[in-house]
Amino acid sequence: MATLNSRRTGRRLAADAGLLVVAAAFVLPLAWVILSALDPHADLRVKAPDSLTLNNFDAVLTPEITFTPLLNSLILCGAGTLLTVVCAALAAYPLSRFRSRFNRPFLLTILFATSLPITAIMVPVYALFVQVNLIDTTQGTILFFAASQLPFAIWLMKNFMDGVPKELEEAAWTDGASAFQSLVRIVLPLMGPGVAVVTVFSFVVMWGNFFVPFMLLLTPDQMPASVSINDFFGNRGTVVYGQLAAFSVIYSTPVILLYVVVARRVGGGFALGGAVKG
Repeated sequence: MATLNSRRTGRRLAADAGLLVVAAAFVLPLAWVILSALDPHADLRVKAPDSLTLNNFDAVLTPEITFTPLLNSLILCGAGTLLTVVCAALAAYPLSRFRSRFNRPFLLTILFATSLPITAIMVPVYALFVQVNLIDTTQGTILFFAASQLPFAIWLMKNFMDGVPKELEEAAWTDGASAFQSLVRIVLPLMGPGVAVVTVFSFVVMWGNFFVPFMLLLTPDQMPASVSINDFFGNRGTVVYGQLAAFSVIYSTPVILLYVVVARRVGGGFALGGAVKG
C-alpha cells in the first residue's frame, strides 16, 4: 500500500511539474510584455523595471503608429466578423433543421475546408483579386476574411443550433411565422452563447492574422495593426522593446474587451428547459 501511494504521489508531482512548465510558457511572454511596457530600459529579459514610466505608451500613441492601424483593424475584423456570423447562421439553419442526403457530404466538405492552410491558397487568391480589381481594397480583404473563417463558423453554428428544440419553431410556424422569422426571433436568441462563441472566435482569428492583409493590402495607410507591428522590427531601425511591448498591450486591449463583454453571455447557458416545458 505504501509503495502504491508513493507511486501515485510521484505521478501527481510529475503532472504538476509538467503543468507548471506549460503555464510558464504562457505566463513568461505575458509578463515580459507588461513589465517591458513600463520599463524605460526594456530588453529581451523578463525582469522587474528599476523605475516605472509611461513614456513608452506616449511614444506609440500617435495616429501613424497606433490609432490608424487600430482603426483599420477594427473595420476589417468587425465587418468580417459580422459577415461571417450572418452567413454562418443562414447556412447552418437548413443543415440543422432539414434532412437531406447532401447534408453529410456538405458537412464533411466544410470540415475538410477548415483544415486547409491559408498559405496554400494565397497565390491563386492574389491572382484572382488582381483580375477582379479587389487587390488593395478594404472590402476585398473583408470578403476574404469572412470566406476563410466561414467553414469553421458554419460547423460551430450548426452544432449549437442543434441544441435548440425544433418544437419551439413548429409552434411559431403554426402561428404563421416563416422560417426566417423563426430563425431570427426564436433560434438565434436561444443560442446566444453559441453566436457569442462564433463571434469571439472569428474576431480573434481575424485580429491576429498577419499574412492575409499583408498580401492583399498594399497601401501603408490601410494596413491593420497586425501588420504595422512588424515595423518595430525593421522600418524603424533598432528595436525599442519598451515601445514594442506598449504597442502590444494596446493591440491586445480590443480582444480582451470583447471577451469580457460576451463572457457572461457565453457562461449563461441556453436555459431551454423552461421554454420546452412551457
